[in-house]
Amino acid sequence: MLADYLINAFATLFVTVDPIGLAPMFLAVTTGTSGVVRRSIAVRSVAIAAVLLMIFLFGGKTLLHVLGISVPAFQVSGGLLLFYIAFEMIFAQRQKRKSETADKLAHTDDDSSDQSHDVAVFPLAIPLIAGPASISAVILLASQASDGIELTGLIVVTLAIVGSCFAIFLAADRIERLMGATVQLVLTRLLGVLLAALSVQFVADGARAFFVG
Repeated sequence: MLADYLINAFATLFVTVDPIGLAPMFLAVTTGTSGVVRRSIAVRSVAIAAVLLMIFLFGGKTLLHVLGISVPAFQVSGGLLLFYIAFEMIFAQRQKRKSETADKLAHTDDDSSDQSHDVAVFPLAIPLIAGPASISAVILLASQASDGIELTGLIVVTLAIVGSCFAIFLAADRIERLMGATVQLVLTRLLGVLLAALSVQFVADGARAFFVG
């Protein structure tokens, strides 16, 4: 059913992208910048991430075909990758890794930072929003779309998730104050359990299709 597909797509992408969890990372990499610059960084990061996810959403199956990879095989491998991400979330390793990356960039000398990277591209757009997990998720979900209506729904859901990242970035400082470390930790673990279940379902579906034919 269309509703089931869209709910599954939303849950998978919301958990893999984790818009709420990106708030402290956004604050870390934009420390010391003005409100105008922060807004500009937010716009560019979500625009780049949206373009990347759309490319893989539409061209993911073609890429798999060119590489000689079957959709069921990618479902199994993608499901395993998502399970690894879920494992990191449950044991608070993913948030720690993201925070370390953001802190490292935030404390980089400003002059060299401007020359070496643009935080809108890295780490915000890639890999925090459009990372391996979210790219794998959109390819998997696109391969499961049975018709144009479901594919259109997936496009809308993907853009809505990316758009929510923009809203989170604009309200990052208020969100961090309201939630606190404990709430963020509990939420991350709960979402990790949900992603683990979804990833196991991906692996089961892929294995069934791979062996049954």
